[in-house]
Amino acid sequence: MKLDRRESKKIRHRRIRGKVSGSQERPRLAVFRSHQHIYAQVIDDTQHHTLVAASSLEPTLKQSLKSGATCEASIEVGKLIAQRSLEKGISKVVFDRGGNLYHGRVKALAEAAREAGLDF
Repeated sequence: MKLDRRESKKIRHRRIRGKVSGSQERPRLAVFRSHQHIYAQVIDDTQHHTLVAASSLEPTLKQSLKSGATCEASIEVGKLIAQRSLEKGISKVVFDRGGNLYHGRVKALAEAAREAGLDF
């Protein structure tokens, strides 16, 4: 049985979420990638609470970016999520790529967040 891309992504996402969980000491940095935008959240899974969020839909980013579906947009979102996390006192996170392959926009966001000071 051959799976299509959507089914493969769902299976990867379930497998990752079975292993990756955020805590108060190390919350989960969850990435969602749509066709037109990219979103990132820092989540405490023990309290089911989003601590910090950023996306390419932010008004400041949306004006400066040509498109929300590029690696440049992902880099800016990565820097923004790292900056907001560090302001809240969060420096260590667990990375959840959300079933996406660690390539392209997801990789760009992760590397930008690391360069901006997040540890994962």
